[in-house]
Amino acid sequence: MFHVMFSLPCLYVVVRFIWPMPWSRPIRIAIALLIVLASQYHLYCRLSSGSVFSPEFPRSIVMLFNVGFGAILLTAVFQILVDIGTLLTMLARRRWLTIPAALRYGFGAAALLLAVVGVQQAVRVPEIKDIDIAIKNLPPQFEGYTILQLTDLHISRLFDEPWTQAVVSRSNELGVDLMVVTGDLIDGSVSNRTRDIAPLRGLHAPDGVYVIPGNHEYFFDNAAWMQHFVSLGMIPLANSHTLLNRQGAQIVLAGVTDLTAPKTGFPAPDVKQAIAGAPSNTPIILLDHQPKLARSAASEGIALQLSGHTHGGMILGIDRLLALANGGFVSGLYDVQGMQLYVNNGTALWPGFALRLGVPSELTRITLRRAVD
Repeated sequence: MFHVMFSLPCLYVVVRFIWPMPWSRPIRIAIALLIVLASQYHLYCRLSSGSVFSPEFPRSIVMLFNVGFGAILLTAVFQILVDIGTLLTMLARRRWLTIPAALRYGFGAAALLLAVVGVQQAVRVPEIKDIDIAIKNLPPQFEGYTILQLTDLHISRLFDEPWTQAVVSRSNELGVDLMVVTGDLIDGSVSNRTRDIAPLRGLHAPDGVYVIPGNHEYFFDNAAWMQHFVSLGMIPLANSHTLLNRQGAQIVLAGVTDLTAPKTGFPAPDVKQAIAGAPSNTPIILLDHQPKLARSAASEGIALQLSGHTHGGMILGIDRLLALANGGFVSGLYDVQGMQLYVNNGTALWPGFALRLGVPSELTRITLRRAVD
């Protein structure tokens, strides 16, 4: 599926951008072949590791492939817009028009520049994003309670050991009360990622570091990864909950599995099971990697849901398309039938498409506030 889907922009660029250029036939053929080769990045990933989700190449090569693929995709988008504009103009003027080569050079260069900037923005260590979230019936003792949400780290050859260590150092500097990691920590097997993920052992907060699986954990032996997370000092929540205590007051922290879990023989996400036995009239914070089922969670009396998965849409403009595939949720804070839902842009993103334009990654420090009735 990936090879077909990601080949379509390449074919469009070859036919509508490269072939009409005023170059000699050998040059056009050579550039077309180069673009076709660059578009098969995900095939090379599969050959390198057995999975399109785990490119096992040097970091610089992974970045170069992402620049190339990003430039192809953006060139295809620009070419489509120019083609539509040209067609509409021809219909209005009722005469044939040709697209000037200078215009193709211009948007081709812009696509390459934006791809370079997009990859640079994708691989940087995120800045801190501070948000306040008001929760109904929050005990006074938890007013000002701070939570750091990390999500979609996608630790890999692209987001490697030095990057992970930088994220850990910046996270620990914040001095939050609690840390939660809402899935997609890795891309690759335990054996391939042991060194890159090792710095996560250094994460620490007074009330602990909790983790739930995302869909990518199920691509790479979820049981082995969850056990490895435990060895790094993280506490898993898989359709279960724990109680957070402060000066005699409590709130519930619950977590569920991912929607993809049943495909690999693991239990589906079950909010009812996750909160079974929780004290009544106690605010519940739910960790769910995907925001798609937020309305269902709201009907279970959840006060706050923290999610990721969407990467915020990655590129401003296409974010609305990702929202359609995720229940209408893609980035930021939503009120869902009285439940607060925060969809994190992600600490990183999948190395198979590492491009951010106008949608920055984030280390998200959440401060809980008592909702005013």
